[in-house]
Amino acid sequence: MKFAAIIEYVPDPARIQAVRPVHRQYLASLRDQGKLAISGPFTDDSGALIVYEAASRDEAEQLLRNDPFHREGIFVSYVIRPWNPVMANPALLPS
Repeated sequence: MKFAAIIEYVPDPARIQAVRPVHRQYLASLRDQGKLAISGPFTDDSGALIVYEAASRDEAEQLLRNDPFHREGIFVSYVIRPWNPVMANPALLPS
């Protein structure tokens, strides 16, 4: 089941940039494990959307809490909701 996390970041661009490499490494590992459907920051870098593949909301929240951005205090707030994708255009998504 997919869970969408809408996340707000701390307003500290230097701190975000400092932690971003390990955050992205973590997300890549989730992708490789089949636990990440899609992710990316909002264009103003105020937060992000991450869609997890998880058996439960608790599992999705644990994936989020293990993220270096969460551990380092970059995630100020978040909402996790079950998500049911019904249509997609793969040509418009990153590879």
